[in-house]
Amino acid sequence: MADAALVSDAEADGLTGRTMRAVTDHIRGARLRIGDAIPSEAALSAELNVSRVVVREAFRSLSALGIIDVGNGRRARVGAIDNNVLGMVLDHAVQTDQASIQQIYDVRRTIEMRTVSLAALRRTGGEAAEIGRLAEAMRTDFALPERVMEHDIAFHAAIGRASRNPLFALIVGSFEVVTRQTWRIGWTSRRSDAERMESVDGHLRIAAAIADGDRQRAETAMAEHFDHSVKALLAAGIV
Repeated sequence: MADAALVSDAEADGLTGRTMRAVTDHIRGARLRIGDAIPSEAALSAELNVSRVVVREAFRSLSALGIIDVGNGRRARVGAIDNNVLGMVLDHAVQTDQASIQQIYDVRRTIEMRTVSLAALRRTGGEAAEIGRLAEAMRTDFALPERVMEHDIAFHAAIGRASRNPLFALIVGSFEVVTRQTWRIGWTSRRSDAERMESVDGHLRIAAAIADGDRQRAETAMAEHFDHSVKALLAAGIV
């Protein structure tokens, strides 16, 4: 086969895409799991009759998607799903006016109401304790907004994990990029410490409902939390 430098961009893109599909087909066909090694660049180059440059580009693209994990000096391996890719897509959508903050929050509210319902049913005692600890930490660090934000983000991620659905956890985690851009605005747009503490108390109510295994109360508390958050962002002119 000709060297990749001598083929057209369209041909190179086609070869790269074909190689990417071959790798994903191999992962599926061989029933590989996270951390399992995939064929080397040399092996794929020979099997698919493409240059190692093409294989390397396919590996780079698959790594960017989180499908494989490519480390220096070792074989590429099957990757674990990662919320960073979806988070970048959501951020891009907002930054290029393909989606609004309001639309992101509409989706997030829907997702997290289901997530909190499942967490109330499926959480372990340790997970309920961790969710409660993070809510309490928001109260303890109330005077330090940056810490409150970190506890808040971790709180929602913990609920996502407790839902026992990895896709919900993935989607909830992907909202973090947008959350970091809007959280401080929503916090400062609340007119008083009393209003800001009410937001913290809302998290405590969610945590208590999860600990009690009360899915209906958990859903109600989460809905109220998001309604108040959107109201704060509306007051700031964000949505």
